Amino acid sequence: MKPTVVITGASGGIGQAMVRAFAAAGYRVFCGSFHHLDEAQKLAGQLQEQGFAVEALKADLSSSKEAQAFAQEVQQRCGPIDVLVNNAGVAQQKLFQDITDDDWRHMMGVNLDGVFYLTRAFLPAMIRQKAGRIINISSIWGVCGASCEVHYSASKAAVAGMTKALAKEVGPSGITVNCIAPGVIQTPMLACFSEEDLKELASQTPMGRLGTGDDVAQLALFLASGKADFITGQVICADGGFAL
Repeated sequence: MKPTVVITGASGGIGQAMVRAFAAAGYRVFCGSFHHLDEAQKLAGQLQEQGFAVEALKADLSSSKEAQAFAQEVQQRCGPIDVLVNNAGVAQQKLFQDITDDDWRHMMGVNLDGVFYLTRAFLPAMIRQKAGRIINISSIWGVCGASCEVHYSASKAAVAGMTKALAKEVGPSGITVNCIAPGVIQTPMLACFSEEDLKELASQTPMGRLGTGDDVAQLALFLASGKADFITGQVICADGGFAL
């Protein structure tokens, strides 16, 4: 039987790369997406035509009720999952004093609450089977902070903190919990940056380039594998050395 993975934020650059990578590695993949469900469904259809087991489902993870319903639907189709990748996220650039209450709540609702709600929904089955992998996608800005992205940085730092605490709690149940902090990755999220800005960011990266979605996807695959059995509670920067 194929191992099963749930990947949220599947319509974005990193999410799509992870869906492709896990499908190619033999996983049955459930994609979760909300605002861009059509893109996730299109990707799932393309991969199904290639013989891969990929399904796309609507997932509003900022709602506890919707996250629970999404988890129930997935588990009704496949039983307990093996891997959960909490990748869904939003970003916004604003001066700190211009961040509104709604901006703050929306950022926390998607980037932090969604991780909490969905992990809570899938965790009981993992505990019962005494096995599971939870991989949270944070950001390098959650590690070192980003000017004009305080609410984004705070939400991603909180994900890292949640990762460490939960890893201690569920380790005795055979479950690992790790966090990937991507650096500057070439995705549609960078559309707000000019070509000059992107070149400057690449020049500040010791590896001399921006990251790709596949750089993150391959790390997630490793953390999901048996080779990472003794790795838990870690925040791993996939940033080409940007934060050094």
